[in-house]
Amino acid sequence: MNGMTAPVGFSRRGFLKVSAAVGGGLLVGFALPGLMTDAEAAEGEFTPNAYIRIDRSGQVFFIIQPVEMGQATYTSMPALIAEELEVPLDQVLIEHAPADDKRYANPMLGFQVTGGSTSVPANWLPLRQAGAATRTLLVTAAAQQWGVPMESCKAENGAVLHPESGRKLGYGELVDAAAKLPAPGEVALKDPARFKLIGTPAQRTDGPAKVTGKAMFGIDARPEGVKVAALTICPIIGGTFESVDAAPAMAVNGVRKVVHTKNAVAVIADHTGAARKGLAALQIKWNEGANGKVSSASLLENIKQASMADGVQARAEGDVQGAMAKAAKKVEVVYQVPFLAHACMEPVNCTAHVRKDGCDLWLGVQVPTRAKALAAQLTGLPEESVVVHNQLLGGGFGRRLEVDFVQHAVEVAKQVDYPVKVVYSREEDTRHSTLRPFHYNHLAAGLDDEGRPVVWTHKVTGGSIIARWAPDRFKDGIDGDAVRDAAGPYAFPNLAVHYVRHEPPEGIVPAFWRGVGHTQNAFMVEGFMDELAAMNQVDPFSYRTPLLQKHPRAIKVLETAREKSAWDSPLPAGHGRGLALTYCFGTYAAQVAEVSVDASGTVKVHKITGVVDCGIPINPDSVVAQMQSGTVFGLTAALFGNITFKDGRVEQGNFDSYRLLRMNEVPPIETHIINSGESPGGLGEVSTVVIAPAVVNAIFAATGKRLRSLPIDPAELKQA
Repeated sequence: MNGMTAPVGFSRRGFLKVSAAVGGGLLVGFALPGLMTDAEAAEGEFTPNAYIRIDRSGQVFFIIQPVEMGQATYTSMPALIAEELEVPLDQVLIEHAPADDKRYANPMLGFQVTGGSTSVPANWLPLRQAGAATRTLLVTAAAQQWGVPMESCKAENGAVLHPESGRKLGYGELVDAAAKLPAPGEVALKDPARFKLIGTPAQRTDGPAKVTGKAMFGIDARPEGVKVAALTICPIIGGTFESVDAAPAMAVNGVRKVVHTKNAVAVIADHTGAARKGLAALQIKWNEGANGKVSSASLLENIKQASMADGVQARAEGDVQGAMAKAAKKVEVVYQVPFLAHACMEPVNCTAHVRKDGCDLWLGVQVPTRAKALAAQLTGLPEESVVVHNQLLGGGFGRRLEVDFVQHAVEVAKQVDYPVKVVYSREEDTRHSTLRPFHYNHLAAGLDDEGRPVVWTHKVTGGSIIARWAPDRFKDGIDGDAVRDAAGPYAFPNLAVHYVRHEPPEGIVPAFWRGVGHTQNAFMVEGFMDELAAMNQVDPFSYRTPLLQKHPRAIKVLETAREKSAWDSPLPAGHGRGLALTYCFGTYAAQVAEVSVDASGTVKVHKITGVVDCGIPINPDSVVAQMQSGTVFGLTAALFGNITFKDGRVEQGNFDSYRLLRMNEVPPIETHIINSGESPGGLGEVSTVVIAPAVVNAIFAATGKRLRSLPIDPAELKQA
């Protein structure tokens, strides 16, 4: 197991620093490994980016870097510290980390960000190490006070015990002495066999506040003197503001001011009702720009033409051309996926208060330092004068990796001398969301005499998120996210993956969406794999297994999925089962969907059986919840998700036209967890990856109709 019980030397790398907390108590600051450079360590500098603080009552405080957006981070991450520190989970209270890239960076990604299913995998060892070191300090302090060997003491339930004498001291009684000790040179992590919290179901720590309405999301921010702004953005993508007569809005009781930015108009009022009424009264003129005739048809034609280019080679293994030439059979297909919006339950919003000497932001955001930097840029203030009050997120899915809504809020707030809360309506949120990119991909396989794939090619065509969002990681013309999973976890003897970058018109912004590359390419790879299996009349499980010999965990997942889904049992007439597999974010998962299709082409999903190996499940309840929520999110997209354009405008608005799965449409979702004992993998996006291909493959099993594009179109399945 990855470093599970190995002793850890903290002081050698300057990992840990012990000191007295302000007001008394113990403060343990630690820099997460991977972020402290050798130079910093060599020069003895110490820039801690996480803290454990214990006060004299024994209360444990933990400053946490990732934000909570439904993924149960506020339960799973404190559990890692509590496990090693030997305290109950409810004894660890969370404090938000301030916006600071250097001190609170994501250890995997190198800056302060919540995303990519990295929160637990990135912090799995560092937080346990910090908890173990803190426990060692407290035990040492107790042993010294009693004059006994440290080995004769043990930590338990927030106290240090000396079993031989029956003595006991609570952590709160030891913190002052512990604060005077040097950082321990070595500590050993707990043996997994002794875990009390990790692997045990736990109630979410953020649950009660959310149930009682006490939880604070960005939209709940109410700083003193705040006004509300309703906003409308130019409906034509890339268009700009031209003119407006503010008088009709100013006649509405409660309206304070009408302002505009480069491409939007906002009505500021005492309350939301007045702001929206004022906005509705306005007649606004827009400059359409060059995109007034953009349509989904023109976008499709453009990307089809672009996809004919060779592109840049992202992977090359074996002799692709030679193997294809010798193949007994060659199969070529085209798959495509649409633009998708995020449709967070809490529409994007930001409250901004801009002053001459500072700026405060209240919002829920996955990238607080980007929000801070943008506000500084727009106001001309130094970054240290901008304070980000990050709140809980009412859904993220990548939408709050963007800060376009922060820009609108700050630009509006600059025009008044009081705080302004800018809230997008549902329609504005849908029509001006950044979008999961539209991809149009060519796949081909060469088969041997027995129908086995001996060569595989996958050419990905679409806009690049990485080139815009993290340009330093866009190397040699390749978007690493766009081509992720382009061959799945399978070992093909000959393999080629190419990328053709094709950007949509200005104003359509390709963006992350709950596992972008995986959600697109897994749909295509797993669909094509199912096609090949069916073409050769081989069971889908049996067809995949020989290609997974380097992934025994994947084979175990498949075997379990076959058993738990009762794959080999008969089905009612008109029903079909479909399989999909993924290895992403360090996690293996498979789903089997059971569906039927009626004469009108309407798909009914009867049951989803999922199997996941995410390594050690920190909180099994959260694993199940993540698999269920990701499935519902992905199933919604597979059945309904589609952002379309007409006359340069997004055609969808509220949930009547951007349909979500209703509660009565959610099928039973079983989740079976395999504890492989490996370090934890990510979970937030895994089931979203596999649900679409599982359903599409089940539709083929039920109807014989192969679908190669999303969303699922009932018209294609309608029976004559």
